[in-house]
Amino acid sequence: MYRIDNEKFGAFVSELRREKGMTQKDLAQRLFVSDKAVSKWERGLSLPDISLLQPMADILGVSVTELLGGQRMAASEQSAQKVEQIVESAVATLTAQEEERQRQNRRRWGLRYAAALVCLVLELLLSRPLWDNAVVLLLLPPFFGVIFGAHFCFFAKEKLPTFYDQYRINFYSEGAFRMNVPGVHFNNSNWPHILLVLRIWCVAMIAGWSPAYALVHAAAAALLPDLVEPFVLLFLFLPVFFGGLFGPVYVVGRKYE
Repeated sequence: MYRIDNEKFGAFVSELRREKGMTQKDLAQRLFVSDKAVSKWERGLSLPDISLLQPMADILGVSVTELLGGQRMAASEQSAQKVEQIVESAVATLTAQEEERQRQNRRRWGLRYAAALVCLVLELLLSRPLWDNAVVLLLLPPFFGVIFGAHFCFFAKEKLPTFYDQYRINFYSEGAFRMNVPGVHFNNSNWPHILLVLRIWCVAMIAGWSPAYALVHAAAAALLPDLVEPFVLLFLFLPVFFGGLFGPVYVVGRKYE
């Protein structure tokens, strides 16, 4: 089977990019990825996702076969057999690479989720008198963080099914979980960024809600003693709770759509 040379691929991308007068940041913006990703490709450290090959080839002015082969080819050189070999090799290589990347990513977020849970338990134990005087509703934000975090850190797909790219779908659905964000159409361009925001929010809510509430409770008790009732503080926190989740999701969803 034809073997894709990462270094040759990267050098060719770098050459084509310079011919087009583009910086790594310019190419990254047009592909909706980070300039660090482009840098890794050009240094031969990794290959792009399969879904990026055709857009990248179009931007750089070559065919996908030439891009994967790491050189320009005459039409006579691009035989059907050779094209098939190169594409099959690319699919196998990129699929294995993507699966490994996903495993490592889930492992990292799994560790962060576990650390946040430990923090939450310790925080609740240390601040037990404060919570004994509050209402159970005040524990809903970290509770939702635990439930959503388990899904997004361990089970959520890193890549959406292809029909999300074919149709303008403004909801994400997987199993019993469903999320609808008006004005945002989910696809594989913005989903990695949305998933990152959701994971950060969940971990931050699990580990940071208790100390944030304790800080606000102490400040309110000192400055505005009439506002320290649990229900009052809860309603004050609701905009932060919902805005901190859907606001960033909306922003990155629209930006990378």
